Amino acid sequence: MNVLSLFDGMSCGQIALDQLGIKVDNYYAAEIDKYAIEIAKKNYPNTIHLGDVTKIKSEDLPQIDLLIGGSPCQGFSFAGKQLNFNDPRSALFFEFVRLLKETKPKYFLLENVRMKKEFQDIITEHLGWIEPIRINSALVSAQNRERLYWSNIPNKTQPRDKGLLLKDILNGEKDELIYREPYYVRYEKEDGCIGYVGKQPKQATRVYSTNGKSQCLTALGGGQGGKTGLYEIPNTKTCRKPTPEECEKLQTVPVGYTEGVSNTQRYKMLGNGWTVEVIKHIFKNMEV
Repeated sequence: MNVLSLFDGMSCGQIALDQLGIKVDNYYAAEIDKYAIEIAKKNYPNTIHLGDVTKIKSEDLPQIDLLIGGSPCQGFSFAGKQLNFNDPRSALFFEFVRLLKETKPKYFLLENVRMKKEFQDIITEHLGWIEPIRINSALVSAQNRERLYWSNIPNKTQPRDKGLLLKDILNGEKDELIYREPYYVRYEKEDGCIGYVGKQPKQATRVYSTNGKSQCLTALGGGQGGKTGLYEIPNTKTCRKPTPEECEKLQTVPVGYTEGVSNTQRYKMLGNGWTVEVIKHIFKNMEV
């Protein structure tokens, strides 16, 4: 099998194929983030990195059997400005369309965030009127992460709910990540928030219970818990954000996979990445 992965990041698609035991002859990756490339190379040295997706020419590649990608989502996200196709990052979706038409793979998979129905329908039209399936990573991990998956891989279904909670994946305390009273203020709210750090509650300073799911990991969030969320350590008056290793568990990535770069870069690539167990669930129906 020859695979072309666009916006490959740290190569979560390759993890899924590897764990399913699907033999890959050549794995071509379009990626420009040097830290993500470094981690992909560390774990999969045979990855053939091609750089900028806009520079890829199908005539330079062998027959591609599987085309995958999660095009940048900042323009589509309900959490962003919703510039949609006017955002040059989200417009990179059309590079996926171009290479889908040029390479004519047997299978393809495109992942993106929830978005307005009108923009979802535009993507569906460009992908041959194949409707997406919406899957929440919460079914296979301890993270709330709703995503849309467009694919011609047959028999797409919802994964079985494993019933995982954040407390099931925590490793223990890390002193440098802890906020203590009085800096951590506890209170009860109906939205699941049980406190906040700092002088006032903001999205990045809210504290949640570990008896539920984590927030969706993000690459661009700022503040104390912007990328990960903040969570109360049970039976204490402290709270903290998850460690990079715990975030790997939330994305069902092998623990230690992102080691070798700064924690800042680890959080970023995990926020940009895929939930591997969801991708495996879809890939398992390929005939290879």
